[in-house]
Amino acid sequence: MGAAASRSTIVIPARLASTRLPRKLLLRETGKTLLEHTYRAAQRATLPQGVLVAADCEEIADEVRRFGGRVQLTSPHCASGSDRVAEVALALENVDILVNVQGDEPEIRGESIDLAVKLLDCHPTAMMSTLATPIRTREQLLDPSCVKVVFDSSRRAMYFSRAPIPFARTWNDDLLQANPPLFYQHIGLYAYRREFLLTMPTLPRCAIEQVESLEQLRVLDAGYSILVGVIEEPTIGIDTPEDYQKFVARTLGD
Repeated sequence: MGAAASRSTIVIPARLASTRLPRKLLLRETGKTLLEHTYRAAQRATLPQGVLVAADCEEIADEVRRFGGRVQLTSPHCASGSDRVAEVALALENVDILVNVQGDEPEIRGESIDLAVKLLDCHPTAMMSTLATPIRTREQLLDPSCVKVVFDSSRRAMYFSRAPIPFARTWNDDLLQANPPLFYQHIGLYAYRREFLLTMPTLPRCAIEQVESLEQLRVLDAGYSILVGVIEEPTIGIDTPEDYQKFVARTLGD
């Protein structure tokens, strides 16, 4: 991986327990575990200096060592992925930016990771960046598991929600084809400045974070900006058995 204007690294928080798809990071119907697929995909980014898995248990750590990846054990009591990344950040004193890539994103593009880093490089006062992609179907717009984001003309996030935002007072299907797009899906990839990431766990959980169950709302509530980079293709997270089977079919069909 090449050098960057800032020193950045990718951290993949990896937790063994998962509700809808048990032990999903260790599924290996393609010949590689889901976690290894994500690790290899993250390595395609050119700006970060490397990839590190923040594991919550020895079983995950053993798998990373098996495929030759870098891993650090973290507390099993971390409340969220960002808390796990923050724990790793304590020991990474020579890193400026940490990129949080979910372990169940085996098809994440290296260019998407690089974009999140570039946003912070280009905006020195920003503490955090993330990604979004246009929503083009009403089913996706109405799906609460699809998190939506609205951002201003400077690409600063205004709000994240499980509800359809912006809400069309008068609906017309043509709204879904607007250019520029009106509706955006939030992609759960984050880049943080290290000093900000270390303070995040101390920010108070606000009411809107708790009611939406979206921790990025804590950042907005505390008065910080989140920059949003737009990508045209959504990354496809693996949340259900059906998601995984479709991924297997795509992978083995290549």
